[in-house]
Amino acid sequence: MSDSLFQLLLFSAKAVLIVALILILFAGILSLIGRGKEKLNGKIQIKNLNKKYRKIKEVLLEEMLSKKELKKYFKEIKTLTKEKTLAHEKSPQKNVFVIHFAGDMKASAVAELREEVTAILEVAKPTDEVVVCVESPGGMVHAYGLAAAQMSRFREKQIPLTVIVDKVAASGGYLMSCVANKILAAPFAIIGSIGVIVQLPNFNRLLKEKNIDFEQVTAGQFKRTLTIFGENTEEGRDKLREEVEKIHQLFKKMIQDHRPTLNIEKVSTGEIWLGTEALELNLVDGITTSDDYLLSLQNEANLFEISYQVKKSFSEKIFSGGANLLDKSNLKEFSSALPFYAMHSGHLGMTKES
Repeated sequence: MSDSLFQLLLFSAKAVLIVALILILFAGILSLIGRGKEKLNGKIQIKNLNKKYRKIKEVLLEEMLSKKELKKYFKEIKTLTKEKTLAHEKSPQKNVFVIHFAGDMKASAVAELREEVTAILEVAKPTDEVVVCVESPGGMVHAYGLAAAQMSRFREKQIPLTVIVDKVAASGGYLMSCVANKILAAPFAIIGSIGVIVQLPNFNRLLKEKNIDFEQVTAGQFKRTLTIFGENTEEGRDKLREEVEKIHQLFKKMIQDHRPTLNIEKVSTGEIWLGTEALELNLVDGITTSDDYLLSLQNEANLFEISYQVKKSFSEKIFSGGANLLDKSNLKEFSSALPFYAMHSGHLGMTKES
């Protein structure tokens, strides 16, 4: 009976794999067919957070108060709203623009981030504020470097920038966060991991045992320093160490430039700290959550959540679904075994393009 169950599970796993591969192949064919056609542009979406918070409060009060009390409350709100409108005409409230950045190894969200930044810069003034909620364990050097550059656009326009970390801003995530005028973190948020790592397997001995030759032709002495299949040299290792150290120094310099009071040598060891520890080390400027910070501003500012949404094509949806299936079956491990530079948080790496 158990053997039959095992065979059934094995068959199911194979079926899922075959379906995933077919979906990916189909999506690739559709992508080739659609190549050259103009893609649909995304669009900026705006959510008024003041209205959202007020609606939440009203829903609760409708259950808690009597009809008489509720009527009195709405009457008071109407009066306050009218007074607030008159006061706003005399002295406009500041606007707070809220962006959410969920980072992966490739910092894929930077595509949306650049559009959101551009949109906000069209209307924001130095009296306003931008709040970016960053959640990222780090990733590719060039990708998070671009994310940091996008954040710097606010600083260049003299628009106050606040980063809030509820869970994690490590390595590349901290690189983009350090650009802010102010960094806030939840008590147990993970902060830091200011370091760079390169790791890769080498199958050269295995290939030799199986009498398999590996050929690699390059132009340029250090076009490839370390390789997965070839025989690595001390010269190549030394060159790679030099490159990794160079990236680390640039990482440290960027943080030091934006947070000059920070003891950079003490915090650039690759370690991570919880929010309260990060505050003591001056890696962050305060302890709070994004919810509490935004709620504290709701009576003195207009809160707008900004997001850039792109409508995926049919082939992209299929490809995304197939890729997720493969991801869950751990069949993507080989692709992440390529040589990579990593602004590393202990979990993710950074591919070296070559």
